[in-house]
Parts: sequence; structure tokens; C-alpha cells
Amino acid sequence: MIDLAIGQVPIANWVSSATDWITSTFSSGFDVIQKSGTVLMNGITGALTAVPFWLMIAIVTILAILVSGKKIAFPLFTFIGLSLIANQGLWSDLMSTITLVLLSSLLSIIIGVPLGIWMAKSDLVAKIVQPILDFMQTMPGFVYLIPAVAFFGIGVVPGVFASVIFALPPTVRMTNLGIRQVSTELVEAADSFGSTARQKLFKLEFPLAKGTIMAGVNQTIMLALSMVVIASMIGAPGLGRGVLAAVQSADIGKGFVSGISLVILAIIIDRFTQKLNVSPLEKQGNPTVKKWKRGIALVSLLALIVGAFSGMSFGKTASDKKVDLVYMNWDSEVASINVLTQAMKEHGFDVKTTALDNAVAWQTVANGQADGMVSAWLPNTHKTQWQKYGKSVDLLGPNLKGAKVGFVVPSYMNVNSIEDLTNQANKTITGIEPGAGVMAASEKTLNSYDNLKDWKLVPSSSGAMTVALGEAIKQHKDIVITGWSPHWMFNKYDLKYLADPKGTMGASENINTIVRKGLKKENPEAYKVLDKFNWTTKDMEAVMLDIQNGKTPEEAAKNWIKDHQKEVDKWFK
Repeated sequence: MIDLAIGQVPIANWVSSATDWITSTFSSGFDVIQKSGTVLMNGITGALTAVPFWLMIAIVTILAILVSGKKIAFPLFTFIGLSLIANQGLWSDLMSTITLVLLSSLLSIIIGVPLGIWMAKSDLVAKIVQPILDFMQTMPGFVYLIPAVAFFGIGVVPGVFASVIFALPPTVRMTNLGIRQVSTELVEAADSFGSTARQKLFKLEFPLAKGTIMAGVNQTIMLALSMVVIASMIGAPGLGRGVLAAVQSADIGKGFVSGISLVILAIIIDRFTQKLNVSPLEKQGNPTVKKWKRGIALVSLLALIVGAFSGMSFGKTASDKKVDLVYMNWDSEVASINVLTQAMKEHGFDVKTTALDNAVAWQTVANGQADGMVSAWLPNTHKTQWQKYGKSVDLLGPNLKGAKVGFVVPSYMNVNSIEDLTNQANKTITGIEPGAGVMAASEKTLNSYDNLKDWKLVPSSSGAMTVALGEAIKQHKDIVITGWSPHWMFNKYDLKYLADPKGTMGASENINTIVRKGLKKENPEAYKVLDKFNWTTKDMEAVMLDIQNGKTPEEAAKNWIKDHQKEVDKWFK
């Protein structure tokens, strides 16, 4: 590193301080936006979901036929693609994704088109806005999740916030370009006839720039759709959650199904927006046919509205016993949250679960946006989160005792302690997600043992780590991983922990339940269940292994509950 006379500029501290100030100063405003936005978007998603899927597919296919004319490829693709998504049980996720894309795209267009026109009319504004757009487009999308969570917590509202920032620039740029490309001669002619600035804009410049502007809108919609997966990391619902879960668990099949659903949606949206961007000559046709098409489109949209209201009217009444839980998408926590969720549903609770990063999960409970979490690894793995949020949550104690983290190797490797490691596994520790507590402990371990000074820790995901472990065992190769128990890999493979003489990986710990402040008073039934929930390492590993062997988390949870009904009933007494 080059040492400068002025020292290191504390940019990170400035940004953090500014974010903290904005969050605290405008917290009430952010809260209003979060609540009203959530109500609005839940309402849109509820209306879309209320429409029977077969009716929705039929109407969208009819609209595809109307915009395609005699060409059958696009309508056929639309029908088959949407039917496939419904067949895979992803219809509700599709509707959530459409809501996110619809709102973020609409906001981007509402902001972007006027801003682009302003840039085209003022060179000064263009000089100011241009570098801001460069910043917005080149900054990695993941970075926008940090202020989004700080301002709005988790859910679809911060997802829309991040998507708008990421997707806005194309509309602004293309609107600016389209207006500037209008022929100077035509503008001068309009001036000579005494046109006002408003008349020039709406009757000359805007119509001529429409093609360019629509191209920008199309790109904005595609970018908003690309943010769906990233937004799922902060609790935004939709198809992105399936992709994220598949990545974290290295489930190729599930990832492909969720991914291909996103591709189908992207193609359908792209083709529809392209059909809207046609020249006046292309719009010319038989007036009678155009009248019939307009009538069919109106009838189709009316049927869609009627279907939405009908579905909402006869929908299932929500339970009064609501509870919102968060968890990390780790194999162990997927098992525990599904067992608890299925058990609570059997006893009449309306349970909502959201998978989040561990730091975001703690923050969500501390902020009161979620009722609780049964995935708090203490005192070591989540030590940092406990120090930051411990005073803002209620700790109900362990729901599973005897958890452990450490360096794990196949039993055939001739090492028994961390001190025995020399050049095995190419001097590489295969890790999981960078933010996990076990990764911080691993970094500390590498710095504490002299024999590990030239070793490296490679972050990945829990799913990728187990895939690498399985491949190494098949080939009888050396591998060292950041492991923890309970975990299904100890049931499937012959593994061992390496002794840790210096204790840098931490001693045995417990998985605890934490809840938000005030839950005991506001929802005593849910509080009691969360307080009584407990099981053993053997129980958790049995559910985890069932999931690994092909059962869905819900099926594995129901099977375990069926075999342990007496233990489960004690949670509700």
C-alpha cells in the first residue's frame, strides 16, 4: 500500500455516518413509505394471485395474439411458458416478481422521462446528471441493498428502492438522446409557426423521440427484472428467492427451474414492450380489425379484473394467530424453520418465513420487522451480531444444545489437529458465505497458527462447500472445510473435526431463539411456542438428511413431526 502524507481518507466512515444520520433523521418518513408501500404491493400481488392461473394464462395469450397479428410463435411461447411456470408450482412467486418489476419500472419511468427531457433542454443539467448516472449504472447492484435495508428494513419496498436506482439510468439516457436527436430544422419550423415550448415537446419532439425513449424503457424493465434475485437477499418475494436458495444449497435442478421461469418472464415482457414501440406506418391497418382487437383487449382486461375480485372475495380468511419469522438459508436452519412452521400451522398459526443473511436477520428482529428467529448461534458464531443487537431483542435461550463449528476433514486424511496441517488440500480451506461467523473464526485461526500462515480461506456458499466435499471424497482427495454440526454431511460421510488446541474456532455452542421486544405482550401465544421450541442434534440431522435425499423441506418436516408428535405437542401446551 502506498502511504500518503495526508493518511487514509475515511470515506467508509463518512458514508456510514451519513447513512446513520439519514436513517435516524428521516426514520418516520421511511416508516410511512415502508408501510404504505408494503400495503400497496401486497394488494397488487394479492389481486394478481387471486386471478385463477388458467384465466391469467388465457388472457395474456390472447393479448399476445392481438399484438402479434398472423405470427403464432410469440403467443405459443407465452402459453407454453406460463403453463410451465404454473406446472412447477411457481405461480405465486411469478406474481410477486411481476409486482416488483411493475412498480420499480413504473417509478423509474415516472422519474426518468422528465429528468431526461430536462437534460435535453439544459446542458448544465446534463453535465450534473451524467456522472450521477454513470455512478448508478457502474456501482454493483449488491451495494444498493445496504442503504435499502437501513432505510426500509426488509421486504418488497427496499427491493423496489434498490431496483429503481439500478434500472433508472437507461430511461434517462435514452430520453435525453431521443429529444436531442430531433431534427433542428423541424424545431426551427415549429418556432417559426409560433409553437410554445409545451406544444413543441408534446406534438413534435416527444412523438419523434418515442422509439428511442421506448428502447430505454425496455432496458429499464429488463434491468429491474435482473434485480429480482439480488433483491431476494433482503426479503423481496418472488422467483429470485428460489434462485438464491438454489445457489446457496447448490441445487442445480431447483436453480434451473427458477432461472428458466425468470427467462420466460423476461422474454414475454421484452416482446410486449417491443410491440408497443412501432412506427405510425406499422400501426396502419384495417379499421374494422383494429376496432375488433381493441374490443377483445378490453373484454380480456375486464375478465382479468372480475377474476381478481372474485378470487379475493372467495379467498381464504387469514388467521388471527400471525407470526413472522426469519432464518438463514443454511441447511440446519432450513430444517428447524420448516419443522417449527409446519408444527405451528397444524395448531392454527399463520406463519410467514423469510430467508435472510445472518446480519440482516438479526437487524430485522431487532427493528421489530420480524417476530423472531430460532437460528441464533451463540456465544461464538453470532458474537458480532449479539454485541450489536443483543440489547434490542429478547433471548429465550437454547432450542438446540451442543452445536459445534470447526475445521472438518474426511476421516481418511492423516491429520487429527489443526497443528498437523502442512500442505494438504493445496493449503486451502474451503469456506461458506463471507458474512458467516465461522468464516471470521477461520480467519482468526489462520492468523493464530504458525503452520497456517501461507494457507488461504476460499469463501463460497454452504451448498458449494458440501458439493466440493462430496467430489473430494469420491476421488479420495484431501479437503479441509469450515464445518459445523448439526449437519447432514456427518450422517452421509465419514468425517472428523480437527482438534483446535488454541480454541480459536470457539468451544461448543447452542442454537438459540430470539424474539423482538414486546412480542410477549402483543402475541403471547406465539411467544410461548417459540419459548418452548426445542429438539436435539439427532432430530435436526434426520430432517436435514431427508431434505438432502430428495424430500422437500415441508415433506421432511411433516414426516419428522408425525414421528415425534408427543414432543411437538409439548411446545403448544
